[in-house]
Amino acid sequence: MATAASAAPAARAVPAAPGRSRAGGHLLRLPFYLLSLTMVVPFYWLLITVFKPPAELARTPPSFVPQSPTVANFYDAEWSAERVNPGHLQGIFQRFQVDFGFWRFLFNSLFITSVITVGALLICSLAAYVIAKHDIKGRRVIFLLVVASMMVPWQTTLIPNYVIMRNLGWLDSYAGYIMPALAKAFVLFFLVQFLQSLPDELIHAARVDGAGEWRIWWRIVLPLLRPALAAMSIFIVLGEWNNFLWPLIIVQSDEMANLPVALARLNSYYAGPDHQGAIMAGGLIASVPTIVFFLMFQRYFVRGIALSGLKG
Repeated sequence: MATAASAAPAARAVPAAPGRSRAGGHLLRLPFYLLSLTMVVPFYWLLITVFKPPAELARTPPSFVPQSPTVANFYDAEWSAERVNPGHLQGIFQRFQVDFGFWRFLFNSLFITSVITVGALLICSLAAYVIAKHDIKGRRVIFLLVVASMMVPWQTTLIPNYVIMRNLGWLDSYAGYIMPALAKAFVLFFLVQFLQSLPDELIHAARVDGAGEWRIWWRIVLPLLRPALAAMSIFIVLGEWNNFLWPLIIVQSDEMANLPVALARLNSYYAGPDHQGAIMAGGLIASVPTIVFFLMFQRYFVRGIALSGLKG
């Protein structure tokens, strides 16, 4: 009797078959697989469109694999403005009349995004250090006001910001791009939460050793904030690189347009499916830097998100 009774729990503890558990895991992940298709399929369509010639772009029904791959959508050496050459259109690097053509818009996006990312991270890290590690009057009220500003849609500030930029003479300039974008409430909130997880003894020890506040921020706080800064840099880079509405409002000349505005104007200038190859080529070039940046900083992103929730 005792032997039979002791064997019953053992029988209930038999693990499930490996094949069955693996199949169940794939079934649970099925919604994620379907969701990933909504992101992969459009990118695949962009990729194959880039390498299709104009005649294949206008074909009905469309092909899902390029039958005559070409790089003419980037630059077509056989296109000429003096003569008509059927089947040959301007590539993405031949379609803009501004200085340096498409490279000008790529430079604008790279310069604006880099300056905003570095400037916002430095300013927000300094403000977060003051709020999290300094006992000043009203710091909690200031922090709550910053958090409350995150609840206000940024579109409501478009007209006031435009009026300010116009009065300062910053329309159609890099300053009009950069200055309104340096204040990032979410970045400040995130860095404050991260700094609250760090021990105050590090700051006190540096002060005892005679270090000033600027040196403490530069030599101690910034290195400790590296995972959080890397995580926030991904959000800032993606947001500013893809920014369209604000540049569309303040940009008045083609020379100052960023990539989203330039591609939107290109799409409005050229109609017809045979022109979509060059437009897709521009979209592919615009997407590569963000993909590379995310892959480079992905491990910092995961670490920063995990560490920010340890305290506070």
